[in-house]
Amino acid sequence: MLLDLSKRALFSQALDLTGCGRALRASRIWQGVLILNYHRIGDPQRSMLDRNLWSATQDDFDYQVGMAAKNFDVIGLDDLEDVLTHRRGRYVMFTFDDGYQDNYTEAYPILKAHQVPATFFLTTGFLDASQIPWWDDIAWMVRTSKLSALDVNRWTSSPVPFDQPHREGAIHRLLNVYKELPGESTEEYVEFLAAALQTGRCPKSVADNLWMTWDMVREMRRGGMSFGGHTVTHPILANLSSQQQDWEVAECKRRLVEELGEPITAFSFPVGGRSSYNSFTRTALETHGFRMAFTYHGNYCRPGHQDLYSISRTAIETDIDQRQFRAVVTLPQLFA
Repeated sequence: MLLDLSKRALFSQALDLTGCGRALRASRIWQGVLILNYHRIGDPQRSMLDRNLWSATQDDFDYQVGMAAKNFDVIGLDDLEDVLTHRRGRYVMFTFDDGYQDNYTEAYPILKAHQVPATFFLTTGFLDASQIPWWDDIAWMVRTSKLSALDVNRWTSSPVPFDQPHREGAIHRLLNVYKELPGESTEEYVEFLAAALQTGRCPKSVADNLWMTWDMVREMRRGGMSFGGHTVTHPILANLSSQQQDWEVAECKRRLVEELGEPITAFSFPVGGRSSYNSFTRTALETHGFRMAFTYHGNYCRPGHQDLYSISRTAIETDIDQRQFRAVVTLPQLFA
């Protein structure tokens, strides 16, 4: 049973004020693996891109890594299968999706300082040719549009007002439209927005230094970090044909093996909700030798977790302050 946002805030405060949180952390009230998922580290306030991709500031991430390392056994990708099937205890694992450059400039130094491993799932096409991902493209168009709303159109059933000052509600709604579209319609939709919002597409120059380079990835690998696949172009896999899914999985793995020179066995589903992948996705993963795949469902993995193609992760986002982070790792059965 997960608590809603208001109850989570109140309960996390109560855990701290009463001292129960510290006692529960010492009592080993849960067993298993809590896998935390991040995207970007830093301050999003001045960005014109999708601010919901930032998971924590540098200070908060430093606190989170240190707190987890002090209270739990932090494991890397190589340990996970053994922990899931054979070991008992309380384990925490850090993961990142996409491959943003701040993973190298901001997150990696913090992980090294705490001697904590993490796993980074890379969208290989973004590293190969710097580009604006669809979610950042849509966010940029909404933020820079001089309009006050998007009129009703074939894609939305009603007008989309641009809530001020940051237009987050409008961005969220238009991103959700994208996520529901069949793969062959997504580019048409983004081009429609570029014209209807009178902005054009986000300039390609914005992608300069947006993604890690392969040299950065190799340095991080030498430093004890692990890497996995996250497709080539970051589509919603379930919205593609089986042949398209197979290509996204196979080509992503080929590029990772080519650049890192080692087997790649782990994958995370783009977007990661239950409707974002299907049986064709699993077939592609099995065909191309991926041993495990990570979702974005929330919750944690109990001892004896069987399905390695559905490994749960919980999102860490900027609205999770230090108190709420303590609650997540103390009682993941309620907060994760």
